[in-house]
Amino acid sequence: MKLLKLVPDHTNIHFLRWRVPFYVISLLLMAASRVLFPGLTIPFHAHRLLSTLLVVAGLFLLFGAAWQFRREQTTLDPRAPGRATRFVAKGLYRFSRNPMYLGMALLLFGAAAWSSSLLAYLLAACFCVYIHALQIKPEERALRAAFGDDYAAYMASVRRWI
Repeated sequence: MKLLKLVPDHTNIHFLRWRVPFYVISLLLMAASRVLFPGLTIPFHAHRLLSTLLVVAGLFLLFGAAWQFRREQTTLDPRAPGRATRFVAKGLYRFSRNPMYLGMALLLFGAAAWSSSLLAYLLAACFCVYIHALQIKPEERALRAAFGDDYAAYMASVRRWI
């Protein structure tokens, strides 16, 4: 079974069509890392508190940003940015162009803090690199093509992550 397939959308940009989201794969690998490599586990005094704070912040960003997309009646599907009816530039999107991805990253780092696995932190960082290169950048190209100078001005004024 192929997990990933490249499919062109109407903007002629190839997007990753996930059969199993990379986020889920990252979580599964993080859980396995603690079991398979227990020697790479280094708990620190407040790791559970840090984990809780990261998870709460991640959930706030992820669901808050998704709610804003729903309120604006535009697509939440990251695989088809060409179907976006508008781009959201208010609320959480005044501070980050990608609060949903930032929320996912915080959730992964929260899981890494909970497990105290060095490999889990590395996997969370790999998720950030992957999503940045293979999801965010193509999405931004599609949105720039769809919304032109308005989106370019938004990109110039709001950071990609934070």
